[in-house]
Amino acid sequence: MADDSGRSTLPLPDYDHLPLGALESRVRSLTAEEVEELLAFERTHADRLPVTEVLNARLEQLKSGAQPTQGDPSALRPEQGESRTGSPVTPATSPEPFGPPPHGTPDQRGKPKGDRT
Repeated sequence: MADDSGRSTLPLPDYDHLPLGALESRVRSLTAEEVEELLAFERTHADRLPVTEVLNARLEQLKSGAQPTQGDPSALRPEQGESRTGSPVTPATSPEPFGPPPHGTPDQRGKPKGDRT
């Protein structure tokens, strides 16, 4: 169970369950040392290329003088936030059909191919 204890000491809680988009935004609050710690963990565990690319890119930014942004690594993850469901399209905002399909509709019968002219 040493694997679990390593996960609990990582700079980002539930690191290995974060989607890539959430990781990209949350890693900005970490120091270079914390990003290096995540990178070492990633390389010895899942070694996911998109994740190592994000971590390497952020590490390079920090080494080039970027500063960690204000933020809380344990803040609510974007995927847990308020989400929109359903379609914003309503019958009032839907376009009118521009013509019946070739097979017809209940109120307008389709025409056989031979009668189209």
